Amino acid sequence: MTLSIEDVRAAAQRVAGHIRPVALAPVEQGAWGAAEGWLALEFLQYTGTFKARGAFNFVRAHQEAGTLPDTGVTIASGGNAGLACAWAAARHSVPATVFVPETAPAVKVDRLRRLGAEVHQIGTEYDEAREAAQKHAAETGALLSHAYDHPLIAAGAGTVMEEILRARPDLDTVVVAVGGAGLFTGVAVSALEHGVGVVAVEPYGCRALNAALEAGAVVDVPVDSVAADSLGARHVSSDALEWARKDGVRSVLVSDEAIVAARQALWDDRRIAVEHAAATALSALTSGGYRPRPGEKVAVLLCGANTDPADLTHGH
Repeated sequence: MTLSIEDVRAAAQRVAGHIRPVALAPVEQGAWGAAEGWLALEFLQYTGTFKARGAFNFVRAHQEAGTLPDTGVTIASGGNAGLACAWAAARHSVPATVFVPETAPAVKVDRLRRLGAEVHQIGTEYDEAREAAQKHAAETGALLSHAYDHPLIAAGAGTVMEEILRARPDLDTVVVAVGGAGLFTGVAVSALEHGVGVVAVEPYGCRALNAALEAGAVVDVPVDSVAADSLGARHVSSDALEWARKDGVRSVLVSDEAIVAARQALWDDRRIAVEHAAATALSALTSGGYRPRPGEKVAVLLCGANTDPADLTHGH
């Protein structure tokens, strides 16, 4: 099923009053050439990422439909989607069982447990955790959620774009990091509806959307990037590919060095500590991967802050 603007608007009604509206911070003149820019501070969201939106929309829609089981929800996640799922489940007073790879950052696993989730660490890759979550759902009747490949999850993510556009209806372009592409899909649905261009940014080392565009079909890619803990999906959803092919969408690849530098600059210049995934979007501008035209109005979505900031302060 392909996502529509109606899905995003329905999600916006469901999440209204339950999530933190996104704040926009203007970027000083000259920072991105002659463009006018804003940082969309979505890392201030509940659980530290945009994923709270999709998770809340998913659980609330099932509750409204009478399809939310007493055994709660289960999900496989590198961390952020699991945090959002656990938070949304707690908001609806149902249990959450989260399967993460053994490589999941300790900071995320600790937060999952603090949110009340039952956490299982399985295997070294997301796919192994995913199989375990599917088995758990089959055995217990728990509702299986997905980190990105679900219309309710993507529609929820798209609500951030609706808010950005309410604040800046004159926006020309939004820049967004892509992993499994749930955020990209939701944002693209909303942005393209309003005539706003989308720059989809991925690391060279995990370029599932870029590779799908190149191949003309969803393909599996290797995952090797400093941002892989959040953006390390082996493939995107078919919905994401469909939206990425539309006029107004541009795919940009960035190096890990550019990502690290953008993340460090956010800390040095603004005291903003974000995860590498959030810096991936910004690095398209700071590295020249995307060069806005003079006067272009650009918003960069800083999507998450579940990171250990210890490596930002070395030598400073």
